[in-house]
Amino acid sequence: MSTKCGISIPQTFEQSHIDLDLIRKFVVRTEALGYDSLWVQEQMISDAAILEPVALLTYVAALTSRVRLGTAVLLTVVRNPVELAKTLSTLDQLSRGRLIVGVGIGGETTPHEIFGVPREHRARRFVEGVKVMKALWTQPKATVSGDFWNFKDVPMVPKPAQKPHPPIWFGARTELGLKRAVRLADGWMGPGSSSSAEFLKHMEWIRRLLAEAKRDPKTFSISKRVYIAVDDNRDRAEQRLRRWFGARYKFPDMAPRVSIYGSRAECVDKLGELVRAGAQHLLLDPVFDHVEQMEQLAAEVVPAL
Repeated sequence: MSTKCGISIPQTFEQSHIDLDLIRKFVVRTEALGYDSLWVQEQMISDAAILEPVALLTYVAALTSRVRLGTAVLLTVVRNPVELAKTLSTLDQLSRGRLIVGVGIGGETTPHEIFGVPREHRARRFVEGVKVMKALWTQPKATVSGDFWNFKDVPMVPKPAQKPHPPIWFGARTELGLKRAVRLADGWMGPGSSSSAEFLKHMEWIRRLLAEAKRDPKTFSISKRVYIAVDDNRDRAEQRLRRWFGARYKFPDMAPRVSIYGSRAECVDKLGELVRAGAQHLLLDPVFDHVEQMEQLAAEVVPAL
């Protein structure tokens, strides 16, 4: 595979029937096909049956040995960063250093009050939470002095297997969020909720922000999540995407705006546009017929990128 391509693990299930056989078959076959990485996303509060991401990745770590494991993205503002640092460090050890930590600030609809976290100052809380995790991962005894967390000489072992810590990629779609990513992260993930046209605009911002920060672009990873469906019957693909987006996000009209779907040639062309714009990594997210789509993407689409 010339372009690094990851794929989303089946994580959302109808009628609360969790298909473990599907998950096992999918992740084992994904590794055999040479995909770069396997990914989960986070939505704690939902009437859709969606598995918790870190627990699912820990299960997948035991089923695989080579493929990298990523979160796209954890909403760290509503999590305790000390506890999360320990959990992710454990996962990096159990996977023998295969973790990519994708994190995000969340949107205005994130129900902070359910988690006992105030909505105010969420950007500062997000940045400080990342600082807390990095301190616990890299300092023999961590010390943090901030607005939300203050502690001195706190030990946490084991540290992550990767040094100095697993790569941290920020999910963001605003210019302020991209600036934050360039300043603090190891990479940026274009969200699945953004269209290809929006990704191209975001890439213009990223290039400018990297230049302004005097940061070497070679040290900054760029990824894009893509909802995708390969199907010669384009109308059928759109209708199936609409049904999934309606069930998952209550917004079926989002499907044609942000997804790539249609024939193999059309999918190759539209994914190629993202690669030419600067995407070094694509997170492919087939939301139905997971095994069939994974096989077809590996055989017919990814090699052509």
